[in-house]
Amino acid sequence: MKNEQHDIVIRRGRLRGGGHAEHDLAVSDGVITAIESSIDARGRQEIDAGGNLVTASFVNTHLHLCKVWTLEKMDEVALREYHGQGMGKAMSAIEKAREVKRSLTLEDMVRSARRAVALAALHGNLHVRALADVDSIAGVEGVRALVAVREEFRGIVDIQVTAFPQDGILKDPGTDKLMRQAMELGADVVGGIPWIEYTDEEAAEHVSFCFDLAQAFDKDVSMLLDDAGDPSLRTLEMMAREATKRNWTNRALAHHCRAMGEYPAPYFYRLVETLKRAGVAIVSDPHTGPLHARVKDLLEAGVLVSIGQDDISDAYYPFGRNNMLEVAFLASHLLWMTTRSEIDRLYDMVTTDAARSINVAGHGVSVGADANMVVLDQPDELEALRYHTPPRHVVSHGRLVDTRKMERMARGDEA
Repeated sequence: MKNEQHDIVIRRGRLRGGGHAEHDLAVSDGVITAIESSIDARGRQEIDAGGNLVTASFVNTHLHLCKVWTLEKMDEVALREYHGQGMGKAMSAIEKAREVKRSLTLEDMVRSARRAVALAALHGNLHVRALADVDSIAGVEGVRALVAVREEFRGIVDIQVTAFPQDGILKDPGTDKLMRQAMELGADVVGGIPWIEYTDEEAAEHVSFCFDLAQAFDKDVSMLLDDAGDPSLRTLEMMAREATKRNWTNRALAHHCRAMGEYPAPYFYRLVETLKRAGVAIVSDPHTGPLHARVKDLLEAGVLVSIGQDDISDAYYPFGRNNMLEVAFLASHLLWMTTRSEIDRLYDMVTTDAARSINVAGHGVSVGADANMVVLDQPDELEALRYHTPPRHVVSHGRLVDTRKMERMARGDEA
């Protein structure tokens, strides 16, 4: 390898699970081409990790990207109702939050989404499943906005645009046609929110419609399910059973599933087996509501789980900056995952497990994997979560991310 030259060589990096050993990593043509104790060949760009952690890039499996920074445009009634009274008024909160969309333009959504995606790049969050509302108020403008941002950031942050019927399908007449239009415009994923329909029969019809659409366009499915403090909500089981029936195994992601926290134990453990048979993964966002899925029990049972950002300063959550280490830090406290092994698992839940949850191929640190990596300022996962600072360097698709440009874009300074 002495006569070779690589695009990038990272020196003296610690790898996950490798203890204190240091390795050099070489990148060429967008791929990791070598991982050795010492690489003689030079890189066109050389990075000294200084004995700190080098890992696969972060993955955000749940973000309402069309609504980032909209909290300033509305009062806080929806926020109070979503978080209050055991989430008993979650549906009412969603109905109130929809009003902000009357004032949003395509340009507003593009401008705000660009800032959020630039923050993702700064924090090494290089894959995002991004939801765009599709309904009788917004039409398909959210999808148009996110498709435009997806194309702008191609090669930096990969965005999976999800057509999301936030206000229901049967409950919001005409949304079925808008959803099909959204897929024709280039959405990558079919979204759903069946629990928001008024009856179980209508929820089942909602689920069936989404799978019909997914099969017609050969797309994955992402549904927000049972997002309230009501143990009678069972749309997670509906989705899992439909995925099995349709042979859509490992192509369905279930978001939130907060009612699970109130399910009786016999039903919960039966549900777990249904999820595993269907290959349904769960994404939980415990920091955005007072209830959350039973993450530790799901992990123990062998269900694939990730954690997501969910919101950035909108009707449901006032904070957020697309920093998945920050999300994992918060989850560590809210889920009481504080042992070394649990902290390692949290790191998986924002990297490798998250990538599996949304079917990101070639993700990881191994020879032949796509060169999407972060070089941190900390030597291990515990310290990474403790400080949750931006990576020292971010490598996306084999190239160093221009962090100064991303900083300007995140501030809204760069058109």
